[in-house]
Amino acid sequence: MSRIGKLAIKLGDKTKVNVANQQVNFEGPKGKLSVKLPAKVKVEVKDGQVTVQREDDSREARSLHGLTRTILANAAKGVSTGFEKRLDIRGVGFRAEVKGKAIHFSLGYSHPVVFNLPEGVTAEVDKTSRTEDSLPTVGLTLRSADKEVLGATAVNIRSLRPPEPYKGKGIKYAEERIRRKEGKTGTT
Repeated sequence: MSRIGKLAIKLGDKTKVNVANQQVNFEGPKGKLSVKLPAKVKVEVKDGQVTVQREDDSREARSLHGLTRTILANAAKGVSTGFEKRLDIRGVGFRAEVKGKAIHFSLGYSHPVVFNLPEGVTAEVDKTSRTEDSLPTVGLTLRSADKEVLGATAVNIRSLRPPEPYKGKGIKYAEERIRRKEGKTGTT
């Protein structure tokens, strides 16, 4: 039996779950999410808990058991409390500004970069900038109920200007550590 798959998912007070036709619909204060179930997995809702069972002990069913439970747990947490991802924009003159459903970046290119946010993702720029390693740093916080969309959005924003190893300029995750290189010493 899968150790993760057999754990029950506890639902929040304001979270509602509906199971119909291999589809699980979650509804809560942060939004609505629906998860399509694989063929070899069944879901039951009892007493404010969601349990996941597999139909047989085939290799495919065993591999989908824990995965499905984790995806459903992320959806339940997303609609009740939501997820957030923090990014740091480091560099002289590097800025970000949220305008409606788009983020306008100034990342040292000859033109401003406009990034359109996907549906369900919100962004917020920290008003205060701090200085780390003599480089100004601006914080960017992304929030969403869908963990998968949030992670993909953070990856796409980071790819606009990945951090470089010499000065550490670029966009990085707040918890990410950049391995720094020394650079040329100029000996004769």
